[in-house]
Amino acid sequence: MQSSQEKIDHVCRVFDALSNPIRLKILSIVSETKRPLHIKAVAKILEMDYAAVYRHVELLKKAGLLQIYEVGRSRVLSPLHVEDLKRLLESADHIKL
Repeated sequence: MQSSQEKIDHVCRVFDALSNPIRLKILSIVSETKRPLHIKAVAKILEMDYAAVYRHVELLKKAGLLQIYEVGRSRVLSPLHVEDLKRLLESADHIKL
């Protein structure tokens, strides 16, 4: 069972991971496909360097939003909690500041 501090730390990691537009784009790209994507494919779509995308992916993984599979020498991404993430983003869109 998680302590309240562990829960707070986890929520902070999730919101920190979601606070960057590039990471939101990565989640969107990976969530929209019906199959896992190679990090190289995501980097190509975003027109970014592989290493830069990989750093963002690592933060998403630590937050529990993505899984990374090793396929040969490649790394493949698969989203986690897609429906929860969609609901969270829809809720955030309705907040008026």
